[in-house]
Amino acid sequence: MTPPPAAAARLDRAPLPLPEKKSAARKAPARADRPFKGIALILASTIFLGTSDVTAKYLSATLPSIEITWIRFLTFALIMSPAMLPGSPLFALQTRRPGLQLLRGAALLGSSLFFISGLRFLPIAEASATGFVSPLFVTALSIIFLGEKVGLRRWIATAVGLLGVIILLRPGSGAFHPAAFFPIVSALAWACTLIMTRMMSGSERAVTIMSYSSIAGVCILSALVPFVWVAPTWHDIMFGIFIGVASTVGQWIVVLAFRYADASVLAPFSYTQLLWVSILGFLIFGELPDVWTVTGASFIVASGLYTAHRERVRHSQLLAVPAEPSPNA
Repeated sequence: MTPPPAAAARLDRAPLPLPEKKSAARKAPARADRPFKGIALILASTIFLGTSDVTAKYLSATLPSIEITWIRFLTFALIMSPAMLPGSPLFALQTRRPGLQLLRGAALLGSSLFFISGLRFLPIAEASATGFVSPLFVTALSIIFLGEKVGLRRWIATAVGLLGVIILLRPGSGAFHPAAFFPIVSALAWACTLIMTRMMSGSERAVTIMSYSSIAGVCILSALVPFVWVAPTWHDIMFGIFIGVASTVGQWIVVLAFRYADASVLAPFSYTQLLWVSILGFLIFGELPDVWTVTGASFIVASGLYTAHRERVRHSQLLAVPAEPSPNA
């Protein structure tokens, strides 16, 4: 899956430990309050991410999902290869938590693989809208793994988002397809990826996390792809490389955007990805979102936006009264 940037809205709030002095030369650039630049970057990222998803759907007509994902992660690994070469000034494989790094990579792989599998059977707009439920899973998982408290209003927002999923998928109706569960599992895997990212933040560099994710994905998929291998044409290979490049560039632009604005500011604009995939889905596949898809997506987007809003309010209150416990957001 090409995950929604808005899903990270609740993961940039907890205080981070101070970096060690000896690693000062390698710390991330300081945050700058330039929201318009952040918004411009997040809008640009949705074009890359949406185009990557549409291309993956197009390629799924000729190649198995595992093979498409393998080409994507192989391209990802090649892009990250300078950070994997010992002696390189960009070498970034030193890590304190190799097990968690590889587990995160496996979760990211699962997110991509299940999403691409769903694209084979579902309209692109429906699959993408369903994938935007990942903030709802983050809400639940953060209680278990991060020890966060979630208030009544955010639980109501979560329920609204789940209602949107039900409206969009219409279980029990003739329009329901079992493959509709693939984007949901993909969203769950992406939420796990975000939780593990948060667990490592402050102690692991972003380039290290990305490098290990690419390594884990390539290793696992290389063991699976021989069982489903279909000889790709040069046409297929070029589209597969494009998917890897577009998704990697899109995610990197997201990282840059978060240097200039908070996630709660960027979240509303990340949903423009749904607009791009809907337009491209109509132009390329002749898919026009029906009223159920639009209605369900509206519930999901409204839930995500309200969650981001409550997180911003909660953060402001914590800054104003740092000694008080988290409010009932």
